[in-house]
Amino acid sequence: MRWDIFCKVVDNFGDIGVCWRLARQLAGEHGLAVRLWVDDLAAFRQLCPEIRADRSEQTAMGVDVRRWEQNFADAAPGDVVVETFACRLPDTFESAMAQRDPRPVWINLDHLSAEAWVADYHARPSPHPRLPLTKYFFFPGFTEQTGGLLRENTLERERQSFLATTARESARARFLTRLGVPDAMPFDTDTLLVSLFSYENAALADLLDAWSRGDRPVLCLAPPARNQPDLERFAQRRLRVGDAARIGRLTLRLIPFLPQPDYDRLLWSCDINFARGEDSFVRAQWAARPMLWHIYAQKENAHHAKLSAFLDAWCAGLPDPPAAAMRALSFAWNGVGPITGELWERWRGFFPAFHEHAEKWQKKLMKQQDLCSRLMQFCRSGL
Repeated sequence: MRWDIFCKVVDNFGDIGVCWRLARQLAGEHGLAVRLWVDDLAAFRQLCPEIRADRSEQTAMGVDVRRWEQNFADAAPGDVVVETFACRLPDTFESAMAQRDPRPVWINLDHLSAEAWVADYHARPSPHPRLPLTKYFFFPGFTEQTGGLLRENTLERERQSFLATTARESARARFLTRLGVPDAMPFDTDTLLVSLFSYENAALADLLDAWSRGDRPVLCLAPPARNQPDLERFAQRRLRVGDAARIGRLTLRLIPFLPQPDYDRLLWSCDINFARGEDSFVRAQWAARPMLWHIYAQKENAHHAKLSAFLDAWCAGLPDPPAAAMRALSFAWNGVGPITGELWERWRGFFPAFHEHAEKWQKKLMKQQDLCSRLMQFCRSGL
């Protein structure tokens, strides 16, 4: 099968992050011809440094990458066309799909959610209002009744190999050293190693303050992101990649923005991961570490229902006290109530329980078929 994947970069990295992982897996694991249309190659380049933002056509990791121009040139559709996150295909391309024989399987790959309604709408058809085409809505999710989650076949083996030893000469130690982390800190059992990737967040200053005043030292590794002004205000100085600021018990280090494989290694290396959006949120769960999710804000706080649904799923099986602590800090991190030192210390007190539960959650999800495989099965049945 030949696949076309269309991506509009709406929020810097979430959209292209999902699309790039899917395209690489289709091409690399399944040997398919994949053409990825992207409207912002500069943002894409930060996830894949070999991308040239000045080229309209190029190949990266076995994927045919095309710039999605405003004046879209004629192109023959493949067997499967994936419209990601309702990005709206070019009219000329839709017309070409209608003229193709046989017509392509048309997928709208939607946003991830743990809400109950997702299972009811997954794989539902939507006829085109004018053309003889049918689009199918494909919803990622956490149950067998949804589209599953993106996960490469080798991901868990790579994680286990990376974490095979805690010695200073290990792959983890070499990786952290490359990020500029002082040799001793990641192996000091008293120091919490935290990765921080978030949007702008009014709660961030309170969280950093709680870390700086806490009972346990925190080393926070943060790549350049939309939260950098918040970090600089707290540090009371400009921060460049490689800089470290020490405030009380907190060491805040600005690390480079990482390509996707290295971002996975960062998540595997840390004790706690703060992830955002969708792509990093899923990868943090595969890391089998305690995590907090900064969800993309929606009008009228619609995202709170989405956050609550995920917490209901994730906390299932946890005793009430740690489950309550996870919900309280998660909602405070997402703008519902303040983050206090007491709230943070209560959450941290349940860290061993969260660590054990994160491993169980990851193993439970690993038993399910991955999104790419489910998507391929669905499209083959349509062809």
